[in-house]
Amino acid sequence: MTAVREALPENRYGRSADQRADRKLKIIGSVLGVALLGVVGWIGFGYVSGQGLSAEMIKFKVASDEHVEVHLEVRKDRDAKGYCTLRSLSEDGMEVARKDFRFDEDTDRIDQVLTLRTTSRATAVELLGCTDDGGA
Repeated sequence: MTAVREALPENRYGRSADQRADRKLKIIGSVLGVALLGVVGWIGFGYVSGQGLSAEMIKFKVASDEHVEVHLEVRKDRDAKGYCTLRSLSEDGMEVARKDFRFDEDTDRIDQVLTLRTTSRATAVELLGCTDDGGA
């Protein structure tokens, strides 16, 4: 028996077509990966840089059946203006007071005791959040 070598069809089993496809996939994957990192970085930067306003409810005291005193501290950019929303709850979880505390002072820290007028005796106070007017 004689060994006969058959020639393989060109580009059917060779690596040249696979290498071109692999190269294109690597380029596309790299571009998409860089784009994804850019989007994540942009969103992260926007989130971090947009945090120029923060507030904390230090403590609250139920002064009477109709009033709650709330010690609120706001840290912000000096020229920022906006408001924080507080609400007070009764023992059964019903809202008995809600107040928007407006801040327009040209200072970077506001430390103030506020009074919320309640419709019945309160047992809790929540700081719902603060909104920056965008310096306007």
